[in-house]
Amino acid sequence: MTPSEYLTNGLPDGPIDQSALSRAQKALLALSDDVAQQLAEDHGVCVRPLALRRIELSTGRVDVVPVPCGSTREDKCPPCAEKARRLRMVQCRQGWHLEDEPIVRPADPTEAQKELMAVRADLHAAHALAREAGDETECENIADSVADIDAELRTLGVRGRLAPLDAPGQLPIKRSTRRRQDAPNLPRRPVENRTVGTVYGGRYRPSTFLTLTLDSYGRVDKNGAALDPDRYDYRRAARDAVHFPKLLDRFWQNTRRCVGWDVQYFGTVEPQRRGAPHFHAAIRGTISRAELRMIAAATYHQVWWPNHDHPTYSGDHVPRWDALASAWVDPDTRALLPTWDEATDPDALDAPAHTVTFGEQVHVKGILGGTEEAGRHIGYLTKYLTKSVGQAAGLDDTATSRQRAHARRLAAELAVTPCSPQCPIWLLYGVQPKGSRSSMVPGVCKGKAHRPEHLGIAGRRVLVSRKWSNKSLADHRAERSAFVRQLLAKAGVQPAYAVDDGPFEWETTKAGDPDVPPRPVLLLHAIHQRQRWRADYDAAVLAATDPDCSATESEAA
Repeated sequence: MTPSEYLTNGLPDGPIDQSALSRAQKALLALSDDVAQQLAEDHGVCVRPLALRRIELSTGRVDVVPVPCGSTREDKCPPCAEKARRLRMVQCRQGWHLEDEPIVRPADPTEAQKELMAVRADLHAAHALAREAGDETECENIADSVADIDAELRTLGVRGRLAPLDAPGQLPIKRSTRRRQDAPNLPRRPVENRTVGTVYGGRYRPSTFLTLTLDSYGRVDKNGAALDPDRYDYRRAARDAVHFPKLLDRFWQNTRRCVGWDVQYFGTVEPQRRGAPHFHAAIRGTISRAELRMIAAATYHQVWWPNHDHPTYSGDHVPRWDALASAWVDPDTRALLPTWDEATDPDALDAPAHTVTFGEQVHVKGILGGTEEAGRHIGYLTKYLTKSVGQAAGLDDTATSRQRAHARRLAAELAVTPCSPQCPIWLLYGVQPKGSRSSMVPGVCKGKAHRPEHLGIAGRRVLVSRKWSNKSLADHRAERSAFVRQLLAKAGVQPAYAVDDGPFEWETTKAGDPDVPPRPVLLLHAIHQRQRWRADYDAAVLAATDPDCSATESEAA
């Protein structure tokens, strides 16, 4: 092939004489960094490895090793995101169809723990006396002693929140728990201390797959864009998205009280194409469709915040910080803006600022464990975890102009919707946020709920109940590592990458450190390490399946 034919017919598969190519023809050749990155993705190696300095304390040897970035986003690091998604699939599978209770009874307190807690009680009383006497030095000394005791209690295996020395002087605001008149009443049963489902026919213990959605805000097309943007209720859509996590919490509270046992779930929050969040959940055990629909219809969350329908300030006419008063004031009258506690006083609020409810669409399906259908639904639960909220909603390169305009209208409404009591957007409505400070910028909040790519979904994308599998993600990672180590040990394969167990000390590296290699070198080192890991694992599998094959032969193979 002549050089002039390269641009017309493409590059050949065989050797290429680059000296015979023009500059435009050389531009068609693959870059070395792209080849290394594609090879890393093929081997499941992190494409953005971090350089950490590993110091072996016994010998003093220092190595700079690549460590995976741990990203959960496919657009940042596909191998790490896929690894995180598969770990979530394992977590979902292990807890969905359990037949035995995963509840572990806490250990009984030891004598050492009780003795330290008794000393802490004496220090509490001494701190109260010193505070009444106004002895700040003694209070600081007692606080330091309590901090040391708390650290020792943690070392002895005490978990949970320890009582603070300075108890809050103001009682929390109590509001009426009386249900709304337009919400159906739910039966309330004592919650049994069990999490597994009921067995049917002496052998079947099915579980449930649930999907909950929010209400409609207006008609949309097949891509989720509003057909009539002027009639679409963007304000309600933005507020529902911000307060959706609170609605889910209330739903699970109502579910446990209604069915009478400790319901466990593994759920994911994903956006619909219209931008509104919806919720998929794998529930252990069975709950009837009628009960779940009744619970969804009776669940609501009232937002007892100041009214924020119409901003008081806008543009350059915004509140100013008064350094003398350490508070925000009106730009014209210099009058202090009401604080958060004053604005949310029960006497000042006649009605909730917003009420979130579910829509009528509630999808319920029974699933048997170990079936192909169960695996398919686990994959569906974790399908969009590696994508950003905007990508999951279809806001990518294939989005139509109407979809983008719809997303911009929703983002504009989210920009003036407060996301929490600490949100600086409250200053636009003439209210000082909770914990206000001079560094705040009126109307500017860095929370994820206000970013256009998040569509108001600011919380966690995966919600797992405490007693789902009684394991954390770190426990699941440790199980997988232990399985590989046991397989290698059983097959008699000594890993080529094995290092002593330490002790090690890890240090972060800085840009410009002379001992830190460039990122392409780190990437090549990580690929080499993964290839050796795969060779050792394949040798162990071969040795485990063929008893006549020795470890030496397997390693050579």
